[in-house]
Amino acid sequence: MAFLLNKATALSHFRSHSQKTEDSFSLSRRGFHVEPGPREKALLADDPSLKRFKSHKRNVWRLKRVGDVLTIVVVAGCCYEIYVKAVMREEARKQAAANEIA
Repeated sequence: MAFLLNKATALSHFRSHSQKTEDSFSLSRRGFHVEPGPREKALLADDPSLKRFKSHKRNVWRLKRVGDVLTIVVVAGCCYEIYVKAVMREEARKQAAANEIA
């Protein structure tokens, strides 16, 4: 544990010294915002030949809704099965206890 503490303090010591230097490495890690050039803008633009392959928002929404409903139905079915098994097990225990007494 002491080794990790010494290692952490050593790293913070090196980090503090490296931040004092005035070179390009001391800049923030995020850097500066640079506007995309014409090539990047052309790559990000919508391509009309790919329009037919894009999914329609209404169909995607409907498919998500069907998936959500099916998930709820399956979870409810599993919960019902667990409940039925628990009730049947309890009834079997009661019946076995009643048979032992009689």
